Amino acid sequence: MTGSLGAPAARLEGYAKVGGTARYAAEFPLPGRAHAWPVPAAVARGRVTGVGTDAALAVPGVLAVLSHENAPRIAEPDDATLAVLQSPHVPHRGWFVALVVAETLEAARAGAAAVRVDYAAEAHDVVLSETHPGAYVPENANAGNPAVREQGDPGRFASAPVTVDVAYRVPPLHNHPMEPHASTAHWEDGRLLVHTSSQGTNAVRAALATLFDLPEERITVTAEHVGGGFGSKGTPRPDVVLAAMAARHTGRPVTLALPRRYLPAVVGHRAPTLHRLRLGAGTDGRLASLSHEVTTHTSRVKEFVEQAAVPARVMYASAHLRTAHRVVALDVPSPSWMRAPGEAPGMYALESAVDELADALGMDPIELRVRNEPDVEPDSGMPFSSRHLVECLREGARRFGWAGRDPRPGVRREGPLLLGTGVAAATYPVMAAPSTAAARALPGGTFEVRINATDIGTGARTVLAQVAADALGVPLERVRVDIGSTDLPSAPLAGGSSGTASWGWAVHEACTALAGRLAEHTGPLPEQGLDVRADTQGTADAEPDRARHAFGAHFAEVAVDTVTGEVRTRRLLGVYAAGRILNARTARSQFVGGMTMGLGMALTEGSTMDAEFGDFTESDLASYHVPAHADVASVEAHWLDEEDSFLNPMGSKGIGEIGIVGTAAAIGNAVHHATGVRLRELPLTPDRVLAGLLGHRTPDAGGTGSAVSGSGPVRTA
Repeated sequence: MTGSLGAPAARLEGYAKVGGTARYAAEFPLPGRAHAWPVPAAVARGRVTGVGTDAALAVPGVLAVLSHENAPRIAEPDDATLAVLQSPHVPHRGWFVALVVAETLEAARAGAAAVRVDYAAEAHDVVLSETHPGAYVPENANAGNPAVREQGDPGRFASAPVTVDVAYRVPPLHNHPMEPHASTAHWEDGRLLVHTSSQGTNAVRAALATLFDLPEERITVTAEHVGGGFGSKGTPRPDVVLAAMAARHTGRPVTLALPRRYLPAVVGHRAPTLHRLRLGAGTDGRLASLSHEVTTHTSRVKEFVEQAAVPARVMYASAHLRTAHRVVALDVPSPSWMRAPGEAPGMYALESAVDELADALGMDPIELRVRNEPDVEPDSGMPFSSRHLVECLREGARRFGWAGRDPRPGVRREGPLLLGTGVAAATYPVMAAPSTAAARALPGGTFEVRINATDIGTGARTVLAQVAADALGVPLERVRVDIGSTDLPSAPLAGGSSGTASWGWAVHEACTALAGRLAEHTGPLPEQGLDVRADTQGTADAEPDRARHAFGAHFAEVAVDTVTGEVRTRRLLGVYAAGRILNARTARSQFVGGMTMGLGMALTEGSTMDAEFGDFTESDLASYHVPAHADVASVEAHWLDEEDSFLNPMGSKGIGEIGIVGTAAAIGNAVHHATGVRLRELPLTPDRVLAGLLGHRTPDAGGTGSAVSGSGPVRTA
């Protein structure tokens, strides 16, 4: 097996996973282990006035019922969502108000059902609207992005020869990883050992140290195998705090795996976003003005502002540019990170509006994008480290057969089916954080790499072994990688498509230095081997002098059933410029997985906040519909051989998120091409599509507040 970077190496842990020997957080059968089950609040806002535990404690096997009345006291957390069982206050429905601990999972569940909680309910507000009186402009959107940016005079929009003024709506979305959030906690001799499903165990250890007033060196947190996260496991969640509490209270190891239907209320969600886009262009298609304004919600527990207008600061050349965010604090669960936060909803709206502009101009949508390609990053004025979006569009068009497309909407038919194709661009920022790593050469000719990276199903463990083998100049099978424990050299979390870049940088430096030491070494290696440690502090976090982004192009073909309104995606094709691809097999898996998630965002995934009950109606996989294999006949992912010397020693960009960015817009644009009807609210469910086809304008169809001036035919619904 070769260790060469780029080779399609199989996952090193693959056999352990399919053979059932890879242990996940809830699968550690420690002696005397108990199980816990939480009790969620049944009001949308208010206070707990009483917790009746007698019936629960009478259930055979129940050991304890914890609530704010008797739970261990913890310090005030930096993240207020972790302040569980500390107060009678209920900030939203689903907030945990009690925890039952029992000998078995079944007993814990039965005990939780027997707990009786009394409330003093208060009036609540969970409805987001553009005109909500509580809307405000935050100081920053997520990731430190300024909430508002302006260049030139965006008011020039009104005088442009061709204008698009449109509103788009993206509903709340849920992460729903295959493995739910779970933790097993055990106290022993003043130390805390935790197995948890997390994207970064260092952050979990730091939070637990604060909450339980322990030095970090007395806490070990492991996450050797994680069954997906999509951002929802990027920060500590209540399961790990509750498990540690219950273990301390009972003196026994405790496992808590959150029931799936509880996840939307306590582990974050993608906040709904209301978009207004105003694009003004000359008759030649060149943008004169671009404005993207977003309204979203946050909870009253903590502020989280989806940065959905930020991609417009990157994509297209326009002398007059405005991007702005407003947020409304409501009595809703706290939103949080979800795959491609900001970019996924923001690029759906932007790329849909660009398609509308192309339609108004009577111009090919690819050519419109090419015509507005910037020389530098529009917002910062910095040169790009590399930008091959045009090449992605051209290569995708060639592979997809775009040249043979009839641009007229609603003209291709197969019986009751209307056929259409669409395109959208994609972008995602390139990020890296400081990391440490250790490499050791052993006398037998093998090598060990140690780093507290997290493999959340991406294949990171395998890619890091490839980075090490490449730097050492040895076959991949001679390298072993240890990850997923705070006892290993410190490393940042898996998030923001930055994990491999951050960890790989440190692994490359450690192994390169080790190779140098071995070249100078004479005689046999000592029994303990030779060790080298690397720390990228000061280099990986150095201020870049280039704008660093990955880019891509998405193409979609759909068939729309005029009888039922059902949309079937026949083809998805993506072409990406994402630096050096480090493993062709795992990269393709990431691209295809992101595209599939974008398919769900476009057609099936959507959540409803019930105004009366203050709850997400679609809270499990029976009602929140994620795509299945049958939902798309063909998914292709391709990439360009892109060299970029301004990134990291591997020349790589993150690939975990760009696959979702743009996919929903490509599908939506294809639906418009098939039908001639422009739908502006996701998901494009049969009821909405059928209403559009029948010419009905309904509140759900998303056609209000939209205007297009130009030559092309547009129908909205």
